[in-house]
Amino acid sequence: MATERIISGESLDAAEEQFHHTLRPQRLDEYVGQPRLIEKLDITLKAVLQRGDPMEHVLLHGPPGLGKTTLSHIIANELKTHLTVTSGPAMTKPGDLVGVLTKLAARDVLFIDEIHRLSPVIEEYLYSAMEDFKIDVPIDSGMHAKVITLPLKPFTLIGATTRAGLLSGPMRSRFGITHNLEFYSTADLCQILHRSANLLGLGEPDEVALKSIGSRCRGTPRIANRLLRRVRDFSQVKAHGQITHDVVDRALRLEGVDELGLDDLDRKYLSIIGKVYEGGPVGLEAIAATLSEDSGTLEDMVEPYLLQVGFLARTRKGRQLTQRGAQHVGLDTMGTMSSR
Repeated sequence: MATERIISGESLDAAEEQFHHTLRPQRLDEYVGQPRLIEKLDITLKAVLQRGDPMEHVLLHGPPGLGKTTLSHIIANELKTHLTVTSGPAMTKPGDLVGVLTKLAARDVLFIDEIHRLSPVIEEYLYSAMEDFKIDVPIDSGMHAKVITLPLKPFTLIGATTRAGLLSGPMRSRFGITHNLEFYSTADLCQILHRSANLLGLGEPDEVALKSIGSRCRGTPRIANRLLRRVRDFSQVKAHGQITHDVVDRALRLEGVDELGLDDLDRKYLSIIGKVYEGGPVGLEAIAATLSEDSGTLEDMVEPYLLQVGFLARTRKGRQLTQRGAQHVGLDTMGTMSSR
């Protein structure tokens, strides 16, 4: 079972998902970040609305928490149509897909999260639906088998995935717009936090405090809003509702999140390599055994950010701690604690 972490880009539960839903921008001009994608979508949406055509299919890929679901809601709002949300794992048989597709009205938007987890059989059905707006449904089997063709109303499919490399070539080629969502800058995250703070009724927030939150959330809006929620609760109970840099620091220190957005598991991971394995290189399985953690959890949830900030190097011989990573966890040299 995956370790639940406050700095994970994944949504933690249904209640949190509902919380984030209330903070989502509804229109394209409210969206912060991803400027190249927003410009492309703006042009495409204006063009199809003028012509009255359905929008071409869109594939959004990138780490969790960057706004793929939010963008699907915005596109449907801009098109003034209905959004149907489902996921790859939820479609286990062709009938599931047929049921969803036949209910779509003209120019509706169908959002499939984790689209890389669709079965090959479901993918085959989607090809004709995406290209020709029709779907072939088999009736009976064996010598009495027949196939009937059901026409579909023109729709837009938005696919979202965190693992674009697992999508088949034929599926990928059927999307007109394909875009990789990038991590957000601290400046963009501060804008998002400012808007969220206003929606939560927190008054005019301290910009230094917002920057302190923004610098800890790994370039991910979902994490930013989650940390803001924790800071709000801490402020209400411990600081008379005031949100300052000091309050943010105290609140997030309590959650184990440091000034660069690393949590206890990140720091333990770095410390194990530095102290036990003298900086590496060391194999992932050895680190996982020492930490009593699943190696898949470490590879998917811990290593990407440590690589991104330059604290970890992945070599042919194994994982190796960088000098910056060693210094962050208080090691002057590999295996030696700093006196500071």
